[in-house]
Amino acid sequence: MKLELIAATTFGLEAPVKREIEALGYKILRSEDGKITFLGDERAIVRANLWLRCADRVQIKMGEFEALEFEDLFQQMKGIPWEQWIPPEGRFIVNGSSVKSKLSSVPACQSVAEKALIERLKETYAIDYFEKSGALYDIKVSILKDRVTVTLDTTGPSLHKRGYRQSAVAAPIKETLAAAMIQLSFWKPDRILVDPCCGSGTIPIEAAMIGRNIAPGLSRHFAAEEWEAIPADLWREERQQAYEAVDWDKPLEIYGYDIDSDAVRAAEENAAEAGVADDIVFERHDGAAIDSGGQEGGIIITNPPYGERIGDRRSIEKLYAGWAGFLAENPTWSCFVITPDKTIENKVFGRPANRRRKLFNGRLEVCYYQYHGEKPKSR
Repeated sequence: MKLELIAATTFGLEAPVKREIEALGYKILRSEDGKITFLGDERAIVRANLWLRCADRVQIKMGEFEALEFEDLFQQMKGIPWEQWIPPEGRFIVNGSSVKSKLSSVPACQSVAEKALIERLKETYAIDYFEKSGALYDIKVSILKDRVTVTLDTTGPSLHKRGYRQSAVAAPIKETLAAAMIQLSFWKPDRILVDPCCGSGTIPIEAAMIGRNIAPGLSRHFAAEEWEAIPADLWREERQQAYEAVDWDKPLEIYGYDIDSDAVRAAEENAAEAGVADDIVFERHDGAAIDSGGQEGGIIITNPPYGERIGDRRSIEKLYAGWAGFLAENPTWSCFVITPDKTIENKVFGRPANRRRKLFNGRLEVCYYQYHGEKPKSR
């Protein structure tokens, strides 16, 4: 069955998500703020959930239409062939949002949409009562400027939940954002990578998973795995292919430092859970003192503490000074830093970044500062 699928993403990560979808072999239909629409089928649902590193979730686009009155919403929702996906015992929920639209009451929109869905299923299955005891079908009705987009979520818990985070420290970075930071950098598996503020290890772990070609969804479950409409064989086949695609032989040189011994311990536990413990060296280490190991062309990718308290601020400035000195002595190294700190360009590098990208770490607006090193003579 040909389907329009949507990869929902955090604002600013549309470009890497688009590239990931294209790498899977699917045609991009539209790229918009926060979502990439592409053409696929049932197998594409499985592959996208297993392989997308930077997206938040994969949705089926069930319909799009204009609705100025509740009757419009009801009739259009009822016209969608829900029985293709939801069986009589299906456990369906309807959530909604409305922005700059005549139908502004979200609870009312949700109620009308659910009534229309129930009426459709009643007529299809000739039953009056739904036990909702089966698999979950999470439906979203989003209204923007009177235009309604109806989607069915296939993912369940967000894709950033890889399944390896057993231990965490304060303010961890999302796995999807960490993967995007790596993909937006110059890092390749044959280059040394250092995260001097690794926390619970998310950036080094995501880098190791990329280097090993480990599908990020291999160790977790998805909502659509319970659906009758997607054969279980598809999930088994795609998981098996993903296991066979892992490259265990490629040498990797990845380091994670943190001054907090609890953070280092958490990072080691998470790396072990992700299956990449042997690929990363985690150390309790002053993040200001980076060691190049005599190598050229290394990559620093990091999410430093944001230093909102005075004492923290002094520690952050010490970090900055250490990095500035290191980069001055190692001009072939590149540095990629995500932070809300707008002083970093002057204090660390003394010049504007080669590139800046506005992103969000959770709800906090941050900037991804990208400083490109000189090309190593050996490359």
